[in-house]
Amino acid sequence: MISKAQKFKANRKAFYSLIIFSVICLISFCADFISNDKPLLVKYQGEYYFPIFKKYTEQNFGGDFLTEADYQDPYVQKLIKADGFMLNTPLNYSFDSINYHLTTPPPSPPTKQNILGTDDQARDVFARLLYGLRISLIFGFLLTVCSSVIGIFLGALQGYYGGKFDLIMQRFIEIWANLPMLFILIIMASFITPNFWWLLFIMILFSWNALVAPVRAEFLKARNLEYVIAARAMGVSELNIILKHILPNALIATFTFLPFILSGSIVSLTALDFLGFGMPAGSASLGELLAQGKNNPHALWLSISSFITLTTILTLVIFIGEGIRDSFREHP
Repeated sequence: MISKAQKFKANRKAFYSLIIFSVICLISFCADFISNDKPLLVKYQGEYYFPIFKKYTEQNFGGDFLTEADYQDPYVQKLIKADGFMLNTPLNYSFDSINYHLTTPPPSPPTKQNILGTDDQARDVFARLLYGLRISLIFGFLLTVCSSVIGIFLGALQGYYGGKFDLIMQRFIEIWANLPMLFILIIMASFITPNFWWLLFIMILFSWNALVAPVRAEFLKARNLEYVIAARAMGVSELNIILKHILPNALIATFTFLPFILSGSIVSLTALDFLGFGMPAGSASLGELLAQGKNNPHALWLSISSFITLTTILTLVIFIGEGIRDSFREHP
């Protein structure tokens, strides 16, 4: 009999999408080591420094100031190279680095120094895409995991106990699901400064019900099966019945929903950033780049680069989700 993993691997579109998506995730998670205005390693007077992990003042390298060293400053570079060396990242821009040597007003088109151009504040677009994608992926993964745990837990309780508890929870979910999340975010943004964890908490409050229905259905179907009745007759605790006997079977059906929840999470953060209710100003964000593209229609590189990045990620996630869904079908 063909295993589910073999079925998934046989789906070439989904399998190669998973590989490409994994490579993109790895690259984005290593953004600090790929594009950064700080060097990976500095050797000065026989000592080694790691500016990516720790801040060093200019005086550490023979300068005059107690402020953090600017490693793109020719004076600091001269001090270090006089008695050591620097090992830089492949690209010398972070998400907030400003290019002060542009020959055209920002947003400037792609050049050798800025391979995808700069935005309207002279920041490198490729660096902002790389860091923004990392934030979107981390946000999406955390939101998917947290909302899934809550949804699975409540769905399991509803399906197992049923009765009045199930009826009350269903009415509550119907009311909660119809609350206008965007309006609530707009109201709260008027007196709370949005940040990553605040947005994650708010989104979890409105995303946990995605898996309640399928888990509830699996528990309603399984709670009266013979092996569950036998477990109750043998004195097995209800917690063990839920966790060890029913939940593993219910999770199989929920796995197919996870990639689609992930894609929805990424889109939600992008939409909030695009509307101006997402990450704080200056943060790397795909939605903020899309908004800049809308405000600067002549700078096509802003819209095209952010659009291609977002659509590529969402397409890969959808293909992976379809592959997982097909692999769980009894008849491929």
